[in-house]
Amino acid sequence: MKLIKLLILLIGLIVIVVVLSGCMKGKLNAVVANKSVKEDNTMIPENPNLNIKYDVSKLKEIWFAGGCFWGVETYMSRIYGVYDVTSGYANGDKENPSYKEVSSGKTGYTEAVHVRYDPDRVELKTLLLHLFKIIDPTEKDKQGNDIGNQYRSGIYYKDESDKAVIEEVMTLEQKKYAKAIQTEVLPLKNYYLAEDYHQDYLDKNPGGYCHIDFSLLRDQLVVIDPKKYEKPRDEVLKKVLTDTQYQVTQESETERPYSNEYWNSTKKGIYVDIATGEPLFSSTDKFESGCGWPSFTKPIVPEVLAYEKDKSYSMVRTEVKSRSGDSHLGHVFEDGPRETGGLRFCINGASLRFIPLEQMEQEGYGFLKYLVK
Repeated sequence: MKLIKLLILLIGLIVIVVVLSGCMKGKLNAVVANKSVKEDNTMIPENPNLNIKYDVSKLKEIWFAGGCFWGVETYMSRIYGVYDVTSGYANGDKENPSYKEVSSGKTGYTEAVHVRYDPDRVELKTLLLHLFKIIDPTEKDKQGNDIGNQYRSGIYYKDESDKAVIEEVMTLEQKKYAKAIQTEVLPLKNYYLAEDYHQDYLDKNPGGYCHIDFSLLRDQLVVIDPKKYEKPRDEVLKKVLTDTQYQVTQESETERPYSNEYWNSTKKGIYVDIATGEPLFSSTDKFESGCGWPSFTKPIVPEVLAYEKDKSYSMVRTEVKSRSGDSHLGHVFEDGPRETGGLRFCINGASLRFIPLEQMEQEGYGFLKYLVK
């Protein structure tokens, strides 16, 4: 009897050890996963503004403080529509201060960045919302691991018309917190460039210290205004489209496979609705599916497409149409690459017009150039 009890006790101990081992393994995996996420969040994304030609006469400017300026400068420069960002010192008491003097916390300056941006590509409100993503606005004289009044958060402006936009965003952000927001909003008193080695610091030193989570840039919104791509009248379409293009887009016909010019194209650029010019797909998301029609893993943004159930030819399929032109494009299937979500947008070449990367700016699609890789 004692032997049986000992065996039961031993089995119980073994079960406990196994369970605990499993738990520890799960915790270890979780730690590894979290570490991977953290490391990934510190990776600096590509700059979407590098290949864009900006008209400097149309630029606007704003100044932000959000802790150590190394990370804030790099983050802001990666927002589409931002022409240039510099690191410097704002709203202090001494003329042309040095980093050492500002670091003492006795000059009244805060580490800040000067953002010059194209208002036709990005609104001030968008920039402000990005700022609040990377700061804790309820912290006073502190951001991340950096403590001192030189690390206080702030928004500084020269254009009085910016004040209303700033106040609107401040009101929206305050609703997210129980504590009062400490981010100061003031007219810019002065701003001095920081020393050269501070400029583009993280581009020159990718492993340098940074408290910013760059993964927050992944959800930059691409806004495609349908009002810019209104559908022409039918009599106009009949004149400007070929017979095949009209039959495919307006009468929901399907072109023969391998008969279009785009099915195996690997050129860089975007594909737009042949009827309206509305941007639909990027070459970045194009892949060879072997079906004989251009295939994509996703549209540029979901909003540009519409879907209808198609029961023709004794099949049940999902038809894909363009939003503004209501053009028949093709169908979407669930046999695409798994690593990109598993979708295959099988699109008639006759429903598309290709805009090469080098012509996107002159044709009015420059704001999408950063999506083409």
